[in-house]
Amino acid sequence: MLAKLFTYSLLGINAEPIEVEVDISPGAMPKTILVGLAEAAVRESTHRIERALVNSGYNRPIDRIVINLSPADLPKDAASFDLPIALGMLTASGQLQSERFEEYAAVGELALDGVIRPVKGVLSMAIAARAQGKRGLLVPVENAQEAAVVGEIEAIPVGSLAEAVGFYSDRLDVQPTQFSWARALSELAKYEIDYQDVKGQELAKRAVTVAAAGSHHLLMLGSPGTGKTLLASRLPTILPQLSPEESLETTQIYSAVGRLNAGESLMMTRPFRAPHHTISEAGLVGGGSTPSPGEISLAHNGILFLDELPEFNRRTLEVLRQPLEDGNVTISRAMGSITFPASLMMVAALNPCPCGYRGDPRRQCKCNPLQIERYLGKISGPLLDRVDIHLEVPSVPFRELSDMAPGTGTGEMRQQVEAAREIQGARFHEHRIKTNGKMAPRQIRKFCRLDSDAETLLKTAMEEMGLSARAHDKILRVSRTIADLDRSDKITALHLSEAINYRTLDRNYWA
Repeated sequence: MLAKLFTYSLLGINAEPIEVEVDISPGAMPKTILVGLAEAAVRESTHRIERALVNSGYNRPIDRIVINLSPADLPKDAASFDLPIALGMLTASGQLQSERFEEYAAVGELALDGVIRPVKGVLSMAIAARAQGKRGLLVPVENAQEAAVVGEIEAIPVGSLAEAVGFYSDRLDVQPTQFSWARALSELAKYEIDYQDVKGQELAKRAVTVAAAGSHHLLMLGSPGTGKTLLASRLPTILPQLSPEESLETTQIYSAVGRLNAGESLMMTRPFRAPHHTISEAGLVGGGSTPSPGEISLAHNGILFLDELPEFNRRTLEVLRQPLEDGNVTISRAMGSITFPASLMMVAALNPCPCGYRGDPRRQCKCNPLQIERYLGKISGPLLDRVDIHLEVPSVPFRELSDMAPGTGTGEMRQQVEAAREIQGARFHEHRIKTNGKMAPRQIRKFCRLDSDAETLLKTAMEEMGLSARAHDKILRVSRTIADLDRSDKITALHLSEAINYRTLDRNYWA
């Protein structure tokens, strides 16, 4: 007999529909043939499936079995095909009859005892099932909440092969898993850290607020222990709450690489990624024979923090330039090209010299000019040009460290950021962008007009600091954000002056 079922295969972070065909016919010797461009994980599945069938109380077919995974030209590399193949073998051997195969697709990895184990990318598969018009999707119990996030389809949780057979044969009533957005928001949208934990650094907090309000890339320079990491790690807490669309996009990426935390059906907090400086190019932007997302995609809609920036391989840093501009990264292989989203805020931190104490009033720097030049020269001008705000983070005096009075906290900073984002939302409601940091040159000319005093100030700064045309646009974008924080329609010389101060590293350290 011939059986046909439906399942899904991950390609990047998206899922493609797969038709599983199982044909069993008499043969001189038992033999199982698997075709359809299956990789090692899929080819090995036949051994798991055979033992799962026997240990679940079913008969293992002893005839010639041909399993075809269509389309045949799409690479398939996952254990999620176990369940549909096993169901197909039971149907083709006459042990299962069902009218539900057209309406319900299935995914899941089988253990040898027939238990269904969780798989990666269930959220993407549920989205694909909805797009294909399926009524529902059978998923492992651990993945049920994740699949239930997608409306308009039923997420059917099954814990074993026997349960899946019972559902398809209509002998077992399995209720679909329900998802509550309000419950997820109350349970998962929480941060355990606050900017009140950072003593002093009020000027740095102001710069961080500006960066968050306009989604501007930020670079912090200061001696060890001045609070750069504390400032960076708390940035997600002042960004606006993830919208349902952003939450779904971010969760889809984490689901595809198996990075969702246990019990987390939907990501409700913005991601914060801090890769070590030994990371490779593929680890940062994505790659592999079958491309998978890198750290910049895992930071989508969140923060990518690069601590000790000059310690990163220079070639690795250079691959960031295009994604920072475009908001996505394309990985090309012989099989084709896959594009991953990478709309993020990059925050970088570095010391002013190899020993870290250049300019520190309490410690003496032991580095010579050649060492300092070689250290800072690891960061290229083109990459530095793509950073909107350069911030010097000074040492905190003892009186500020010992002061018990609370400083500016997350709540106050977040209110300012959300108010500025509302202004930008109204400004760009007819555009694809949402924040000032993403403005194109045409939008800069439209929304960042200067009066004569401000224009004179910008011209002087450009000539004295030797800034590039890209840095000119960065200053205007940051000025627009500062004006939004002040609820001002016009960019004044005061707003422009603060934005120019955020480019002083061009002159002081790299010129």
